[in-house]
Amino acid sequence: MTSAHTVHLVVPCFRESQRIPSFLAELVREMDRLGGVAVLVVDDGSGATEVTRMKAVVDELRPKFLCLRPLLALPENVGKGGAVYASWAAHEMQDWLMFVDADGSVTASEVSRLIAHVRSNNTTAQAFFGSRVKMLGRKVDRLLQRHLMGRIFATLVSEMLDVAVYDSQCGLKMVERNLFSRVQPQLQTRGFAFDVELMVSVLDSGGSIEEFPIDWHETPGGKVRLLVDSWGMLLEILAIKKRRGRVASV
Repeated sequence: MTSAHTVHLVVPCFRESQRIPSFLAELVREMDRLGGVAVLVVDDGSGATEVTRMKAVVDELRPKFLCLRPLLALPENVGKGGAVYASWAAHEMQDWLMFVDADGSVTASEVSRLIAHVRSNNTTAQAFFGSRVKMLGRKVDRLLQRHLMGRIFATLVSEMLDVAVYDSQCGLKMVERNLFSRVQPQLQTRGFAFDVELMVSVLDSGGSIEEFPIDWHETPGGKVRLLVDSWGMLLEILAIKKRRGRVASV
């Protein structure tokens, strides 16, 4: 890998016009400084009023920051995974596909740090998953309830899918475009557990993943409902396990 590797960075949004302005401004400023990154904000069917607000946020920043592309507004809600995949399909032949959550829990400097790591030639991984692990040199500020639910979910993923992963759900991920093109036909999950299917598909294809420890600062107002969405994500994992078993038996 060389420092010239380019990145298509997606910011998926669902009713985020109130939270995204400051984070997006920080993000595009940092990505313009870094160079070689295109930033695409996608609205996941939030409705006409919200799209108008989001478009105003993006349009105000675009003349100042060359990395920022026009808002991609999906006509209906397709789920976080669906929004990410639709946006990745709009790439401009960049070498890497990436997404970061719109709430700012992962700061622009952490996004930049991951890109710099990928460009450093110090790794051979083909995909990178941000990981909210408390360790020396990293700061993770997370509500105890969400941390505990996250650990339970990660344990279920590891046990049910036989994958040793610490954090499959962190809102920062980066995948080689060619690798994603190879696994894309297998990806059916469009909800919050889409990351899990992406992970196992990459591994089953022979690709390599590196978990990248990041700083994380919990931001209020998230769209994930712990009990309701956790149950839905569990059902999605069961479906992924079933499909994976069928593929393995062929």
